[in-house]
Amino acid sequence: SRRGLMGRIVFRELHGLVLLDKPLGLSSNQALQEVRRLFRAAKGGHTGALDPLATGLLPLCFGEGTKLAAHLLGARKAYRATCRLGFTTTTGDLEGEVANERAVPSLDDAAIEAALAPLRGRIRQVPPVYSAIKQGGEPLYAKARRGEAVDVPAREVDVYRLVLAGREGDLLHLEIECGTGTYIRSLAVDLGEALGCGAHLTALRRIWVEPFTSPRMHTLDELRERAGQGDDVLLEALLPVSAAVAHLPALHLDAAQSQAIAQGRRIALDGTGIPSGLCAAFADDGALLALVERGPDGLLRVQRGFNLPPGG
Repeated sequence: SRRGLMGRIVFRELHGLVLLDKPLGLSSNQALQEVRRLFRAAKGGHTGALDPLATGLLPLCFGEGTKLAAHLLGARKAYRATCRLGFTTTTGDLEGEVANERAVPSLDDAAIEAALAPLRGRIRQVPPVYSAIKQGGEPLYAKARRGEAVDVPAREVDVYRLVLAGREGDLLHLEIECGTGTYIRSLAVDLGEALGCGAHLTALRRIWVEPFTSPRMHTLDELRERAGQGDDVLLEALLPVSAAVAHLPALHLDAAQSQAIAQGRRIALDGTGIPSGLCAAFADDGALLALVERGPDGLLRVQRGFNLPPGG
């Protein structure tokens, strides 16, 4: 039964990931909590928060899957964004007040390309004042809302791809691939300054997050409908934890090796074919056991261990 005595939801140990298509208007945490209640998952987390005004892929992790959140946070991401020229806002997007209004000059594609070019590659970017970055243990947006002067230091981020996908008057449609910590709002603001007229973000949709580059996303409405059809139908939307490491080299261990890794011990594997970098180690029962890495001594070290049922 989904509910116990007093009508309370009975939560359960549940391990896996849900690729949510986050709706407009909900914070990432609000979306997570709703999905967690639908699945009755005792433990949950999300990777790479989306602003309330953004939609698209928000990987949600449950149970042992939450141990992967930090690894997914550093992943490459892709977005579609729309920014409006001629206005800047206090937040860099539609949530803020209009801060400045300027005339939009006559711009051809070449002028826009010239403004986009310096925003590609390894760039220095000033994050928005209204962001969740913490300073002195407090998010910047809390300081900004109190009217405090906030000095946000620039930081290096990676923008792998940034192209103009279309234009309707003063609206520019952009396609972006970037690394962790990149603020699309800041890209819109910097583009507006380079064009001499200012800009702010009006729409943002996240298309994919590595390793989920062709994701089958589920909307909240779809998940609610599945929940109404029964647990089996709902659980079809839950990916195994191992789906998040499918892009890593896989090592399949025997029983003795599995026991050693489960106990956190370093082990030697026969052969020279062990890849460098992070690998996914699977136990003899098929369960994802750990993320491991070969050390300078050639031994495999556990970077993150999992406690999953067979085949999990």
